Formats: sequence, structure tokens, C-alpha cells
Amino acid sequence: MRKIPNHGTLRMTKVAYPLGLCLGLFIYVVYIKWHRASATQAFFTIAGAASGARWGQQAHSSLGSAIRGHEVFYGIMFDAGSTGTRVHVFQFAQPPGETPTLTHETFKALKPGLSAYADDVEKSAQGIQELLDVAKQEIPFDFWKVTPLVLKATAGLRLLPGEKAHKLLQKVKEVFKASPFLVGDDCVSIMNGTDEGSLKTPGRSSVGMLDLGGGSTQITFLPRVEGTLQASPPGHLTALQMFNRTYKLYSYSYLGLGLMSARLAILGGVEGKPVKDGKDLVSPCLSPSFKGEWEHAEITYRISGQKAGSLYELCASRVSEVLRNKVHRTEEVKHVDFYAFSYYYDLAASVGLIDAEKGGNLVVEDFEIAAKYVCRTLETQPHSSPFVCMDLTYITLLLQEFGFPRDKVLKLTRKIDNVETSWALGAIFHYIDSLNREKSPALK
Repeated sequence: MRKIPNHGTLRMTKVAYPLGLCLGLFIYVVYIKWHRASATQAFFTIAGAASGARWGQQAHSSLGSAIRGHEVFYGIMFDAGSTGTRVHVFQFAQPPGETPTLTHETFKALKPGLSAYADDVEKSAQGIQELLDVAKQEIPFDFWKVTPLVLKATAGLRLLPGEKAHKLLQKVKEVFKASPFLVGDDCVSIMNGTDEGSLKTPGRSSVGMLDLGGGSTQITFLPRVEGTLQASPPGHLTALQMFNRTYKLYSYSYLGLGLMSARLAILGGVEGKPVKDGKDLVSPCLSPSFKGEWEHAEITYRISGQKAGSLYELCASRVSEVLRNKVHRTEEVKHVDFYAFSYYYDLAASVGLIDAEKGGNLVVEDFEIAAKYVCRTLETQPHSSPFVCMDLTYITLLLQEFGFPRDKVLKLTRKIDNVETSWALGAIFHYIDSLNREKSPALK
């Protein structure tokens, strides 16, 4: 029996995460666009933060001279996802009066995810410390005390019972507090739906973002139609303050509709529960002759195909059942330019819809065409990934459920204006800015 890895054969790039923080990434991207459109709009000045009262008490005495003339600063973001924990060590540079830019990123990932230690929280500390050591090696000693350290946990921990998740986060916080970095009371948290989420800059059209992770999927855009605001369900709107203005965003995270969780639902399994008596999970989305094992959230499932009819039609019917009444549809998405990240990118690249390194544009129907072709091929011959028919069909119908027409163009990219599309980058950028804007020190 074939053993199928958690992600099949999809290649996960270092900027494609189980789920994203679209809102955080957007803040960084829009800041760059805003600043370029109007150089007089000052978002923050790291020199003031480093030497002023807010960070001054934490700063090493030699810091000012070390960064004088060309300001340099660092940030550390831990991404505690459903399949692993990753550390991103970012270095920024800011010439006087200009936009801060990312000059270097160090990245390292460890498996499994934090949720795997739910019943033995002490074991989680070793991996966290190993990733902290990476940060200590990359950041000069003089910067340690002024470099913020943050962990954002995603869908994996949101699926755990509250008490287990709390104990895991408390253990992480203990390890963080013992580190030499700048650690606040809010340094460790589980992201909610509004955290996981475009903004309109002067003279520019609104931009939306789509992110498909392993445990959840997110959609975020700035509504310009009053009807969108009025018709949005509770929890789908969030206020964002930027550039001395408050914006109301449409932003929602659908827990359980990420690609890995969707696979399990399409197979007929239940999150966190092994199948009784070790029976196979049978799906019309798999090749009729396929039999194998698939591991998800530390549980191994036996899976097999189903012999009957047209693979795509049967799979689409099953996916429709899983998505029924799960996603809110908005008409306005037809008129907003959307960027799509993570598994949208990886699936499109894996079947040749876009260049694997450069990305590209496609229309929603391209996913459908690819799904029908691959599913038809699977009826008679195996594919390197047994899930490719299922995954492409799921993305096709998910986008349609969101309200995207078949001819809607999506931009699939890893960079916007040469900025890597990592939610961790946006999140740490936003965190640093929030420290700078606070009226009194919030960090110990």
C-alpha cells in the first residue's frame, strides 16, 4: 500500500504557508504602494523608535551608532502552522526619508506542528529553542534587545480544545521570555479570522487577496459598494486603521476549508478522529484503482478510489456537498483585482498553468479545464499525486462559491513590487509599526 505524504507531491515554497495572514501582508504591500504614490506619507521611522522612549529603555547603548545614516532593524516571526513551525528572521533597511525595504530573510522550518505536542507540551520547547538559535546566529548581538519576537499560531491550534492550545502557547511564551529578544505580553497568540485576511491607495484601484492554506482559507478586499457592507454576515467585516484613516475591510477566514482539511472532508473523514476499524476512506476524486495511506494531523488514513463513471463529475458533486452553505458569496469580487497565494500558486504551478518561479495570470476557468483534464487522465493512468484531481476540483468550486466568474483574472505571484508575499513579513512589519505608534511602552 502506498504511503502518501501530507502534501502529496506538491512543492511547498518557503513563502507558501498552510495558511496566510493576508491582512498583515497587505499592510506591508500597501504601505510600499502608498509611500511610492505619495512620499510625504510617513508610516513610521525606525530611528525614532530605536532611540526614543518607546524602545530606548530596551536598546543597547551602541545601537544608535551602529545604524546611523542607513537605518537597519530586524524582526522575528514564528509561523506555528498545522503541519510545522517556521521561523522567519527579517532584516530591513531604511535610507533617510525613504521606504523601509526587506534586505534579507533567513528561514527554517521544523516538523511536526505545535499541535502535535498537545498532550506533552514540554516537548514543544526543544523545537522552539532550536529555531530561536537560528535567530541568534543571524542577528548581531547589539540588536537582540530591540528585535521584536512574535509567534502567530494558525489553524492547527485553533482546532485544538481551548485548554490544550493555551498550555502550548504558555510554554512557548516561557521560552520566549527567557530569550534575549524584545518580548511583549502579546508575543504569542492564535490568529482569528479577521487576522487572516486590500486597501485602496490614492489614485489606485482596490486590491484583494486570496490565501489557501492547509487548515483554512481567507479572502480579503476593500468594499466600495454599500450593498456589500450591508449584506455581509456577522464577522466578515473588520476595521483597519492606516495612514490616519479607518477602513472597513471584508475579511474572513474559513476554518476547515484549507486544502488539507478539505481533502479529509471530501474523503468523508472527521477532523481529529481516526476511522473506526481501520476502514478505507473511499472517494470518487481518486483514481479508481488507487489504494494507499495518507497522513493528516498526525493520523494515518487508508484511502482508495471508487470505480464508477466520470471522475470529474463525480468529484465535483462530492466537493459541492462539502462546500454547500459554507462560503459567503459577494458580487463585488467580480470587479476587484485579486492576488492569490499559497496552494493556489502551488497547484497552478504543479500542472503548468503558471511558471513555477515567476508565477503569472490565469482565469478561474483555467483551474476547471485543468481539473477536467487531470481527472479524465486519472481514469486510465496514475499521476504523481493521487490528490491532483481532487485538489484542482476543490479550488475550481471554491472560487466559484466565492462569486468569481469563470473569466475572472487572478494574479498568482510570490512578489508584489519585488516584495515577497509572505504573511509573516506583513505581520512583523505591522507589529513593529504598532510598537512605534504606542503612546507608552507595552513591553517589559
